[in-house]
Amino acid sequence: MSHELVFPDPRAAADLLTFAGRAARLSDPAVRLRAASGVMAVSTAPLSPRGFGEETPTVLAMRFVHTDPELECDLVVDAGALRAGEEGRVALPDSGISAAWAGISPPRSGWLRVGELATGAMREVARRGVDEVARMLPANPGDDVVRSVRSAVWGRTDATLLATPAGAAFAADAMGFLGGEEAVGVHRTGTWTRLSMQRGHVLVRAGNPTGLTAVRTTGGR
Repeated sequence: MSHELVFPDPRAAADLLTFAGRAARLSDPAVRLRAASGVMAVSTAPLSPRGFGEETPTVLAMRFVHTDPELECDLVVDAGALRAGEEGRVALPDSGISAAWAGISPPRSGWLRVGELATGAMREVARRGVDEVARMLPANPGDDVVRSVRSAVWGRTDATLLATPAGAAFAADAMGFLGGEEAVGVHRTGTWTRLSMQRGHVLVRAGNPTGLTAVRTTGGR
């Protein structure tokens, strides 16, 4: 018998399934479910690097839903494997999966608002990017070619997005965050940028850090 997530409001369960359904259409259809204190952060990665040196930015889409205050979890599952249960319940798959991006947690504090964007402008950036990817791809491209083209287009910063990679607009559009016309808040801290909309958040970490970390001294001499 599979485990289930129980939500006090059936609309929250439906919200999670809608998010998962959109994530399932992406190239990395994994979702991270992290719940504590009555709130579940649901996230997926519309874009993420596969290896060191790849220029694809880490782009996370995130939405918060209310859940049982006693529920505590942090797991990654196949988005397409989540199923609707009885009212207010979501059935989990029998096992979780691994996703490199799920080990990256955006900062929780230190964010500074640096400006705002219009949803119409973000939709236009997403549309241009989709058209450019389609033009650049040859017939029957391999996975490596597809990733190279997507990395070049979506990893490029766009002045319309206040120097944020174009992949942020792609993620917001693909996840259905660009609903009506609203002012999208742009916040930054360190290498992270957050675009906050009524329907969810897109978080972008520019670059793909490489190299070794600094050596730490441990133990006595």
